[in-house]
Amino acid sequence: MASPDKQQKRALRAKTKAKQNRSIKPQATVIHPVLANPLINEPFDDVEIDLSTFDFKDIEENGFDPAHFDDLFQAMKVAEGISLLAMCLVFLQYPVLELVVAEETEDAATDFMMGLLIIYRGIFHNEDEGRAVAWIGGETFQKAYNEASVILQKKNARTAPRASA
Repeated sequence: MASPDKQQKRALRAKTKAKQNRSIKPQATVIHPVLANPLINEPFDDVEIDLSTFDFKDIEENGFDPAHFDDLFQAMKVAEGISLLAMCLVFLQYPVLELVVAEETEDAATDFMMGLLIIYRGIFHNEDEGRAVAWIGGETFQKAYNEASVILQKKNARTAPRASA
């Protein structure tokens, strides 16, 4: 049996190694470098959004007040300063949007998303609806949006709880 001094040194080395492994693992799980930025990865964690008061039917019937989505638009503007991909990642992580996509028909969710993007472009880029729709349908936006969607699917697949067999 090893002396108490050697056992203590081994325990210290094991503890140091375990700490190194813990600090390295989060970096190894970064799916895309842009997600290393806390303004892009989970940007609404600190924002209080009461999803129980969200009434999609009211929005469908009466439209929405852009002021209710100011937290989204401000986060998108900051992210757009980084890249279009970053802006798309922020947009797709908005909890209200996630709720609409999960609970509404595909057409209704698409209309809602288009509405948000059109309003955003109008506010921050002074574009009318036609120009905003052209931008959304453009190759540059579509490529960034699709890439953001794939990145978030990979991220969510890694963080989803594994089912036991």
